[in-house]
Amino acid sequence: MTKQSIVDLSVPVGAGTQVYPGDPVLEFSVHSTIERDGFNLLNVSMGSQTGTHVDAPFHFSETGLKIDEIPLERFVGRGIVVDARAAGPRGRIGWEFIEPVADQVRPGSIILLHTGWSEHYGTDRYFENPFLDADACRRLIGLGVRTFAIDAINIDETPDETHPGEGFPVHHLIADVDGVIGENLTNIAAIDFPAPVISLLPIAFEAADGAPVRAVAIRLEP
Repeated sequence: MTKQSIVDLSVPVGAGTQVYPGDPVLEFSVHSTIERDGFNLLNVSMGSQTGTHVDAPFHFSETGLKIDEIPLERFVGRGIVVDARAAGPRGRIGWEFIEPVADQVRPGSIILLHTGWSEHYGTDRYFENPFLDADACRRLIGLGVRTFAIDAINIDETPDETHPGEGFPVHHLIADVDGVIGENLTNIAAIDFPAPVISLLPIAFEAADGAPVRAVAIRLEP
């Protein structure tokens, strides 16, 4: 097949990278320089789920697969974009958002929840994200979906002092079927072609709960 175009769905990782409350803060420091050592080398300190990343089942299940144990096929597949931009702050993404594309769902499909919330990345409002309804998640799992991604910091409601959340039910549902969750995607609106091939291939961290990815959507032609 011929590569036609690639859409970058990843946030840059750098000084402005926003992390989930309480997660390790990203730190870059210069380890080596050309002037001193003959080459440039960066020292990087960050959490396993910094920036655009995927969660392994182990993130919410002690017996779940770790990131380096998940079959690679689970990270690559045909994407289905769910337009959930009308959900709004702390809005529930129920089946009514998925129904218009439900006939396209097949086992192995990658669901992309397009909330538009990445426009708030870097602000406090980013933590007021829309989230996937647990019943809608169950229905998608029943149709064979094992990979879900969202352009927000959390596929569940993000709790705070005034919003306790629901206990991360979607994370648990997906972990229970050895599924994968992608978070902090961006630029989903740029996918303007049908049947995109989505790649969420992570760094092969050993025995980890998750890992950063360079998420992309690829248009292929025969």
